[in-house]
Amino acid sequence: MSRTTVEDVSTDPESERYTVAPSTEGCSLASALLLIITGAAGLLAAWVITIDKFKILEAKVEGKTVTPSCSLNPVVSCGSVMESKQAAAFGFPNPMLGLVAYGIVICVGMSLLGRARYPRWYWLTFNAGTLFGVVFCAWLMFQSLYRINALCLWCSLAWVATIIMFWYVTSFNVRYGFLPAPNWLKSFFGGFTWVLPVLHVGIIGMLILTRWWDFWTS
Repeated sequence: MSRTTVEDVSTDPESERYTVAPSTEGCSLASALLLIITGAAGLLAAWVITIDKFKILEAKVEGKTVTPSCSLNPVVSCGSVMESKQAAAFGFPNPMLGLVAYGIVICVGMSLLGRARYPRWYWLTFNAGTLFGVVFCAWLMFQSLYRINALCLWCSLAWVATIIMFWYVTSFNVRYGFLPAPNWLKSFFGGFTWVLPVLHVGIIGMLILTRWWDFWTS
């Protein structure tokens, strides 16, 4: 009868990686850079939208009309989105929330770039924040496509950035045991993390394409 010894278990790095959750964990250089890049993209989008929103409000006070530079046609119309009630879902302009949230993501990415290591509760809290972000973006996408009937390019950049950071943070938590998951899912995330964000963004692209198909093809 065979026995599994302590030495046998300790020499199996994949087993340790996928079944034992460490007390603290950092991430790879590539993952840290990805958080910084997506956070910067989201922050840029939030900053530009905020500036344009202020310009619109100032113009209204002066009795004038301002058309944002990203309002290119009846469909790609940032102004229509910015002036909708959905653009202030919590009682203040949505991009102000983005200025804070994406700034936090950049700070986390920079600390990880410096080889910081964080405990499980930190990674799960970070994951919960990205989950809120991707759900909020999904709601905004629906409102934009089927209620406001206009598309904001800067908003779209923020959506893509949020989707990518959500899936990669979720992948990290699954692979390192911070989120419970079967081994096949951990292995999938270990080798094909990129599949889910690409699929997610692809679905949104198809929805945008089909929503205004007549306009794109005319």
